[in-house]
Amino acid sequence: MKIWKTLALMGLTSLAISGCSTLATSHSAAVNLHANWVLLPSINNTETPQAGGRLDSITASILRVRGVDHLTMITPTTTAGSDLFETANRHNQDVALDQARQQGAEYAVAASVNEWRYKVGLDGEPAVGVSLSILDVASGQVIWSGSAARSGWSREAVSAIAQKTVNQLLSDALAHAK
Repeated sequence: MKIWKTLALMGLTSLAISGCSTLATSHSAAVNLHANWVLLPSINNTETPQAGGRLDSITASILRVRGVDHLTMITPTTTAGSDLFETANRHNQDVALDQARQQGAEYAVAASVNEWRYKVGLDGEPAVGVSLSILDVASGQVIWSGSAARSGWSREAVSAIAQKTVNQLLSDALAHAK
């Protein structure tokens, strides 16, 4: 009987450890969901090609699901070379923020992807790490920021883990939205 209790405890412990996540955010922003929003091109800090574009797609979708009515995506300025490697960087985000000002946007969402991969090992768990910020376009001031990382089960996709992570961040960010 004691062996079954030990095995059950070990199983519960491994279950708890498998889907780990971390989250750190500032206080929720009282933003207007019906204002004009812009999604700036994400910065890809990973070795995974096109991870920033994938993050942009997921972030845009979740912003719309959470009630952002008017969302424009600004694509990064491209340079000569392959589309496989993204050109989004801090400079391109600044240029995109200037474009957002010219378009009369009120809020901008800036993102960076810090991890986007399957871990090496027997199970190959997906792992994602992202940072999001909501900016007041007129002033350029950050009015909310958050960072989260999550790993999942070996049968889950990186995009599924990314969607959960971004949804968790935006749920916190837009908790006091009107």
